[in-house]
Amino acid sequence: MALLSILRYPDPRLHTVARPVDQVDDRIRRLVDDMVETMYEAEGVGLAATQVDVHERVIVMDTSDSRDKPLVLINPELVARSEDMNQVEEGCLSVPTIYDKVRRHARVAVRALGRDGQVFEREASGLTSVCIQHEMDHLMGKVFVEYLSPFKRDRIRSRMLKKAREDKSPA
Repeated sequence: MALLSILRYPDPRLHTVARPVDQVDDRIRRLVDDMVETMYEAEGVGLAATQVDVHERVIVMDTSDSRDKPLVLINPELVARSEDMNQVEEGCLSVPTIYDKVRRHARVAVRALGRDGQVFEREASGLTSVCIQHEMDHLMGKVFVEYLSPFKRDRIRSRMLKKAREDKSPA
């Protein structure tokens, strides 16, 4: 397994719409394993392939308390959404140290392929529901800061660009 580089906002590649996975083969399973390792190393709860510059519809996540129950969603699609909404503070591995509230459906049901290539459906609420919606946004080329006001988004963009410059400059 290998750690993958996570793209940082406002990298334009984060706005690429992911294409469906044609076949769950060894290449996809290796990608999934690398993404899981990368997510755990970065202390995240979810990671979309778009964030590691692979533009295919693959998500890994783990919202368990024990942090040892990764969920793999390949070609995910929401098949149900609750009408009731929650506003929850979100963060993102592509926008480190930035957190803000986003409105999401309180409950969702998702259909996807697992790491084994088999179709399954899962209902989710709480953090798992938020994570599914957040990661599926990434597959559509959308980063959570796009739900925020233009003023907040511009401030975050400036902050992230400044941090990138500081990280590149010699000490």
